[in-house]
Amino acid sequence: MERGTRAATAPRTNEARLVAVSVGGQVSHPIVRASPYRIGRDGTLRLVPGSGGIVLNRRVGDPAVGLAADHMEAGVSLHNNGREVVGPRNGPNQALMFYACVGNRARVTTGPIAGAEGTVVGKHGGINHVIVDFTPDVKRRLLIGDRVQLDAYGQGLELPDFPEVRVQNLSPRLLRRWGLRTARGRLLIPVTHTVPAELMGSGMGRPEGVLGDLDIQLSDPGLVRRFRLGSLRLGDLVAVCPLDYRFGASRRPGTVTVGVVVHSDSQVAGHGPGMTPLLIAPLSRVQLMRQPQANLAFVLGLRRSVPRLARG
Repeated sequence: MERGTRAATAPRTNEARLVAVSVGGQVSHPIVRASPYRIGRDGTLRLVPGSGGIVLNRRVGDPAVGLAADHMEAGVSLHNNGREVVGPRNGPNQALMFYACVGNRARVTTGPIAGAEGTVVGKHGGINHVIVDFTPDVKRRLLIGDRVQLDAYGQGLELPDFPEVRVQNLSPRLLRRWGLRTARGRLLIPVTHTVPAELMGSGMGRPEGVLGDLDIQLSDPGLVRRFRLGSLRLGDLVAVCPLDYRFGASRRPGTVTVGVVVHSDSQVAGHGPGMTPLLIAPLSRVQLMRQPQANLAFVLGLRRSVPRLARG
């Protein structure tokens, strides 16, 4: 692996053909369903924070597992509450979800911290939020309802030398910094973990892969230990095998989906840490390279250090 890496080069892209579009949303308020209780797969009722709002004390790079939370989005959650005269009532938020790509730059446009910049770090389906990372000092001055605008850039990205590889939800900025390389006709992809497809839960059956995420179930202690899934962090770049996420998630032998962990664990049956897909490829055209630093916190330079984890 090391010999191939030395001779490797960055993959060619069609970045010059991409179109950048400004999209925006409001900082969302957390939502509580009809009951605040969450029924766990063990039959236990839990009262813990969930999705939405401004998470003040967690960021990418922090643990995704073992928190007193359920589907927590460790950053600032955006939702576009606007209505347009054409299209469906939720069209503006659908557009926000579709256009946004992981690694896009974000800018606060209203409120006391207007002008502050952040980075898109994920998309959470179901509740339909785009998740943006800001530094802690910015988050403490943000207000619920403040508007945030994104430089949406990345849908339509291709790798001309790898036409079999589908790219989605991936900004050119992240692609350049991720450390992907080509060598001997294969795409070398740094990841922190490899996840067996049989663990994938909520999100299976959706007809597309650009409006959300897919959950990693952690209900099998043996597989959690074997694949070190207790050490998952928010922002980890992980590979799921065999999984084809081109037209919605489905198990397909010989195919791998690489994505980013976007929300925390859940004790609800069928749920767990969520993964937004970034690359889908035949296993024959890629080589997965385990790198503990393959996390958005480091790849995009969002943090200098992260808390140490117990070995998972």
